Amino acid sequence: MSTVTATTTRRIDAPADRVLAALADYRGTRPGLLPQQFTDYEVIEGGHGPGTQVRWKLHATKKRVRDVRAVVTSTDRHALVESDENSTLVTTWRVESDGPDAAEVVVTSEWSGASGIGGFFERTFAPRGLDRIYGELLDNLADTVAR
Repeated sequence: MSTVTATTTRRIDAPADRVLAALADYRGTRPGLLPQQFTDYEVIEGGHGPGTQVRWKLHATKKRVRDVRAVVTSTDRHALVESDENSTLVTTWRVESDGPDAAEVVVTSEWSGASGIGGFFERTFAPRGLDRIYGELLDNLADTVAR
């Protein structure tokens, strides 16, 4: 097995604290940001930032659906970390200030990938698919926080 990593970055025209607050609002804002690849979204516990537990189904492809049950923690005041209790998937949302009215958001997902030829295809195509999915989510975030 090897680690598979997918990273998506966006500059968003809104203050970093507003962007991070929107991402951390799992009960209110987050459901409205999710593209169609996320279904059955539900907050289990909490709802804002670290300590939140949430679940959803991520439809990476028509045949590949991941049942995610994430526990949210934080590495520092600029990041949210979603660790899936059902797999090795860990997604980190990092928000850094890019001036007084802008932020750079970097979302990185990592997991232990398959070995062999299946692992080759996973390492090749999964990051592209997640970049598209998270790119749409970040576009929705940009639209939401710019209001």
